[in-house]
Amino acid sequence: MVGLRALVRRPALGTAPYAVCPAAQDLVPLAGQAVPGDARTRKWVPVKPLAGTAVIGIGNEFRRDDGLGWAAIALLRARKAQRPLPSGTDLAQCDGDPGRLIGLWEGKALTLVVDACFPPAAQPGRTHRWCVAPGEMPHPAAAGRQSTHGLGLAEALCLADHVGRGPGSLIVYAVEGADRSLGTGLTPAVAAALPLLALRIEADVRRHDERTRRTGFEPRSPEV
Repeated sequence: MVGLRALVRRPALGTAPYAVCPAAQDLVPLAGQAVPGDARTRKWVPVKPLAGTAVIGIGNEFRRDDGLGWAAIALLRARKAQRPLPSGTDLAQCDGDPGRLIGLWEGKALTLVVDACFPPAAQPGRTHRWCVAPGEMPHPAAAGRQSTHGLGLAEALCLADHVGRGPGSLIVYAVEGADRSLGTGLTPAVAAALPLLALRIEADVRRHDERTRRTGFEPRSPEV
């Protein structure tokens, strides 16, 4: 379910006082305004608060360091037995397809995306972290990652913003890679960055869960 900000937009001058949900094409009345007669016959979509966390590893495990995102999710799953993550946390691997990315983060209050990047003069294993505001694009180093697996995160965010199905809060982790040739297995410097990366991701997830329990609301939910 998409968030309230994506569902309800201020109407332009001269337009009807209701908004269209892009995902379902249903009419959503704006606060304090009457619903037009023709809108009363339309299906209503309940606005649910965003909930939980999605941790998504983007990658191609057959392109050496480009498999970093998948390797990070595999490590988090292995650590989960000894270090359980908060309820409502989903760990997923994705090839970067925009439709699949949108389906994984839809309805989540927090999304963490993990990917490899290959900037000029890369320092293999160096990790970048960005908090991306709604409607904003990731840092150029992450957006211009020279993906080996089709459309990437920047394209998915553009599409999601256009159709009103963007993530709630978004954090992007990008690890600089050295080798994206055909083959399996990470290079030593990139593999060595995984344990600390997993710790940082777990800390972000637990910090979000603690804030939610303290306030009683998911951050960025309609109640806040």
